Amino acid sequence: MLSIKGVSKSYQKGSIKAVDGVDLEIRAGEIFGFLGPNGAGKTTTIKMVVGLLRPDSGQITVDGVDVWGDPIAAKSRIGYVPDEPDLYEKLTGLEYLNFIADVWRVPATVRAARMNELLDTFELRSAIGDLVQGYSHGMKQKLAVIAAMLHEPSLFILDEPMTGLDPRASHLLKELMRQHCDRGKAVFFSTHILEVAERLCDRLAIINRGRIVAVGTMAELRGKAVGQKSLEDIFLELTEK
Repeated sequence: MLSIKGVSKSYQKGSIKAVDGVDLEIRAGEIFGFLGPNGAGKTTTIKMVVGLLRPDSGQITVDGVDVWGDPIAAKSRIGYVPDEPDLYEKLTGLEYLNFIADVWRVPATVRAARMNELLDTFELRSAIGDLVQGYSHGMKQKLAVIAAMLHEPSLFILDEPMTGLDPRASHLLKELMRQHCDRGKAVFFSTHILEVAERLCDRLAIINRGRIVAVGTMAELRGKAVGQKSLEDIFLELTEK
């Protein structure tokens, strides 16, 4: 579903290596967690996957489509929720969702059904006629999630998606992620909440200083550690070396 091969990205004329030769394969039907300390390269990697940053080297494909060779086709297969929802605040919530649906050419009858289902799921229907600028951070996050799911993407990409969400909304989002994968699609998300990653993810990767230091299921990660360690223990051990 998502293939990242030998991807690197530097800043300041190559003096800062943000991502260094990353290789990852995310399969259809799995929730894949992407973990790392602040500044490890998570967001830079995600921005390259969704086509916001061009890698210095390497190749990224989504559902077999090269992100930079055919960017429109690749992006049409992606639903992206950034760490900070950057929405058009002078639009109402409904206007924003219709705008996104127009971008992806979602038919009117199909979009209405999807909007209704997702608005009810995230309890946002009562505010959908209000300007986005009046939304709380959590409401903006919910709106961004709904917008990203309108065209039923093959790959759902989320950067710190639980930030700002109340416990009920976080639970609903996790259920939505699992349902998405149960339909043969995939989820790739970064998080600092290790307990969520440990319970939710089928596989995980840990990135530190731009390099992947571990990848696998929880059982595989524990197999490389001494004793039955939690994900937090493994994470700290690998990122403090």
